[in-house]
Amino acid sequence: MKTAPLIVGFAALLLALVLLALSWTSGSLVAHMLVHMTTVAIGAPLLAVAISGRRRDPSCRLGKSGPILASIIELLIVWVWHVPVMRTLAETRTDAMLAEQASFLLAGVLLWSACFRPQAEGSGRLAGIIGLLFTSIHMTLLGVLLTLAPRPLYGAGDVTCLGITLSWEADQQLGGIVMLMVGAAAYLLGAVVLLADILKPAPSERCR
Repeated sequence: MKTAPLIVGFAALLLALVLLALSWTSGSLVAHMLVHMTTVAIGAPLLAVAISGRRRDPSCRLGKSGPILASIIELLIVWVWHVPVMRTLAETRTDAMLAEQASFLLAGVLLWSACFRPQAEGSGRLAGIIGLLFTSIHMTLLGVLLTLAPRPLYGAGDVTCLGITLSWEADQQLGGIVMLMVGAAAYLLGAVVLLADILKPAPSERCR
């Protein structure tokens, strides 16, 4: 198990928990997105790198189609928890909030570990690229929906984000922008890294 990414990954999760403790029940979508993105776009990929190829790697049971299956699981979890009634539930009940955060983390680790499996070659790497691109696309769609929605999706009125008061319009728009700038960009970057690895010339080709 790789120590450095494990330590930094847990540090990111600790930061997410601190942000969650400071903002839970505030009703702020920006605060929620900061916690969400810290978990799935920073903590999850680092933990996935740390356990990659190990016995506890959850992607080992998924096979070659694992990245695409994991991306579909990620889509379902992310979109379900952003349905207005589910957001309200997670902001008012401790068990729902813990279930939300646990599902975000598990789905994120599953996706990143499935896409970056070190033993994957050829079609496996291509599936990883497709999985990350698909995730980036659905994150982009959700971010755009939140940013451009003409009405409040999660309640009207002012909210407090880490001590800063925001109107519902500003909070919802900034929340969507955080998802676009961090979430969608992180998965797109992951896909680019995999593509660069595929296109990298073999050692014998570099010597010619």
